[in-house]
Amino acid sequence: MAIITQLRLLLTAGSLLATSFASPLEKRFGDDDDDDTPLPVVIWHGLGDSYNAEGIKQVGELADKVNPGTLVYFARIDEDGARDRYSSFVGNVTDHVAKVCADIAAHPILSTAPAIDAVGFSQGGQFLRAYVERCNNPPVRSLITFGSQHNGITRFRDCGVTDWVCRVAMAVLGTNPWSSTVQSRLVPAQYFRDPDQYEKYLENSNFLADINNERILKNQVYKKNIAKLENFVMYMFEDDTTVIPKETAWFEEVNGTEVIPLRARKMYLEDWLGLRELDRKGGLKFRTAPGEHMQLSEAILEEAFGDFFGPLNPHKGRSDPRPAGRGGEDL
Repeated sequence: MAIITQLRLLLTAGSLLATSFASPLEKRFGDDDDDDTPLPVVIWHGLGDSYNAEGIKQVGELADKVNPGTLVYFARIDEDGARDRYSSFVGNVTDHVAKVCADIAAHPILSTAPAIDAVGFSQGGQFLRAYVERCNNPPVRSLITFGSQHNGITRFRDCGVTDWVCRVAMAVLGTNPWSSTVQSRLVPAQYFRDPDQYEKYLENSNFLADINNERILKNQVYKKNIAKLENFVMYMFEDDTTVIPKETAWFEEVNGTEVIPLRARKMYLEDWLGLRELDRKGGLKFRTAPGEHMQLSEAILEEAFGDFFGPLNPHKGRSDPRPAGRGGEDL
């Protein structure tokens, strides 16, 4: 409790001044095939960020620039930016996902949309995937994730010298990531997955082992909801040294020097999550982004939003998913 209190005091000492804006839709969605109203976009930020940070707001503005009239909703655990950032380190991820599910389902416009699109940055990516699996009301059409830890992490991130919130959290995580207290209170521990401690992971994981359907009893709703996606686009940063291993962004298994691609893994071959079914209809996309973790250019974001977001019934002229070799690959 002392450590949690210390984290809380550290975070509330700072202030985040930005506020969140969501562009209102000019009209409600209709059944007309020619309706060019873009689907709403839900954005979930990563570790150490907040829903109303300037960079996250700029992503929302970019989504609206690419597809004018887009309503953008920023997933958050607390309306206060500092508290929301605190919640990216501390809290029960299952509770966090449930709150976002309820908030989206109760939103006066999101709840009336035939579908939504979603983009998750770093840990926000697997949290939005959990939304698809556990709630999906309204359903997600296209899910885009950037540098997300879909297959977990084997090491906790390094922290800046002056980022004491991060440093205290990572110190706690390094003691015993499998304890019930850590698994229910510290966010990064809930997607920690060490192949050398796989049985401990299956037994104690509060979040990732469940949403990856790795335990003996498989949740068929999770599989069904992932398979329903039109697109699941996973970006891996080519030079990522923050997320270890970086290949987790593509659901790859890394054990020492051995790297097992998703399509060679048991979870794909037995289709625990519906990824194989989605892949067979062309909806599973593997892409790369240059640079380190979350060093995203506007060009990459604009391309992704243009390829996969927009109206429910895309109008003529909307860009097709890019061919292999243009700064990344669709495999």
